[in-house]
Amino acid sequence: MNVLLIDDDVNLSKIISTQLKNSGFEVTVANSGKDGLSAFKEDGFDIIILDVRMPDISGIEVLRKIRKSNGDIIVIIITAYGSVENALKACRLGADDYLTKPFSREQLLFVIEKANRFRKLQTENLELQQELLDKHRFGNFIAQSAPMEELIKMASQVAVSDATVLIQGESGTGKELLARAIHYNSPRKNKPLITVNCPSIPDNLLESELFGHVKGAFTGAIESRKGKFERADGGTIFLDEIGDLHEDLQAKLLRVLQEQEIELVGGSKSISVNVRVIAATNKNLDELMKSGEFRDDLYYRLSVFPLTIPPLREHKEDIPHFVDLFIQRYGKGNRYDIDPEVISVLQEYHWPGNVRELENVIERALILSTNKKITVDNLPSYILKKERADEKQPEEKDSIVHRKDLSLDKIERGIISEALRRSEGNRSQAARLLKIPRHVLLYRMKKLGLE
Repeated sequence: MNVLLIDDDVNLSKIISTQLKNSGFEVTVANSGKDGLSAFKEDGFDIIILDVRMPDISGIEVLRKIRKSNGDIIVIIITAYGSVENALKACRLGADDYLTKPFSREQLLFVIEKANRFRKLQTENLELQQELLDKHRFGNFIAQSAPMEELIKMASQVAVSDATVLIQGESGTGKELLARAIHYNSPRKNKPLITVNCPSIPDNLLESELFGHVKGAFTGAIESRKGKFERADGGTIFLDEIGDLHEDLQAKLLRVLQEQEIELVGGSKSISVNVRVIAATNKNLDELMKSGEFRDDLYYRLSVFPLTIPPLREHKEDIPHFVDLFIQRYGKGNRYDIDPEVISVLQEYHWPGNVRELENVIERALILSTNKKITVDNLPSYILKKERADEKQPEEKDSIVHRKDLSLDKIERGIISEALRRSEGNRSQAARLLKIPRHVLLYRMKKLGLE
């Protein structure tokens, strides 16, 4: 690494220069601020070690000029013991660290290594942020069909605003993916995106998770804790499955949306927050409002800009493009031939699990494929059937009432299994789907051997 040492103390400069050269650095010495700036302009350096007090130009002024033209180079200030205040001022102006004279060779190398490591972390962080931005560009969305093109057009328009967005769509359609794209294409992209899956958090803990709590607010609250809203300040909070939110919390969320303030559980003071809310649900909120399970006023606050993701069965022309995407994702860089009949079969299927189900099917097909070719034999058997049992009419000869193996336990086992599948194993959500208490569901699961 190339080091530029700027210090008017000739003897100290020789000592530092020797120490650095013995440690493998290439060193250029300048004994005045003016010479240091000239050397900086002529050559490329990785590190600058700069004395604060020099007779011609102060180290602070040299730092200002360096930072004006280069914000990435590492700058370490050296100062006398009585001038620490100047060193701190230099750090506020962009210096990476400082050393107080006298210092040892080990201290010097430690500060250089620490500053270098910190800069590497900064660079990696910027690269990761750029990867996130690239990953969630609207141009990456598969939108060859008219419904998806219109959806992405509207999402890109609302992204640049601060409007609250309500995303509706069946499970597996990509609601969270769209929410992330809206955030990372908004002015808030460099601020936090906090995701909350409402049904996955017990009702008695969800308020604390969202708004935080003070020490002693409830049993187990041994210290104060920030909630999701406070952590998302300046950024975006994504409330997934908002339709499952308890009625009490609906009222408190409405207040946050109206006042842009939160109140910690057990606290008495309000805290202002600047948070954009994106909510999503796979439920029909109109029906929930009619039944009194969802507040009308909250719905209107959330749906300032509603977006509806169409189910996959309504834009089947996008299926070949999704297939290509998932082959790239799971194919480990290999090229695969696809039997044309595979696409035909996939486009005939009705996809109750939407894009997520298609993704699982393609990942499975890649595992089962031979010679880098995907055929219909690699598809699940249920997809190959012309009709699904749940699509048949009740009067058909294989209707449940005509089955010879009919039993109440088998019917109940099937219903509970379906509820657990739809809720992706979340027992509380499955119980709500079945409209039974959670403990009743657990009892029936144990009795039927479904644990």
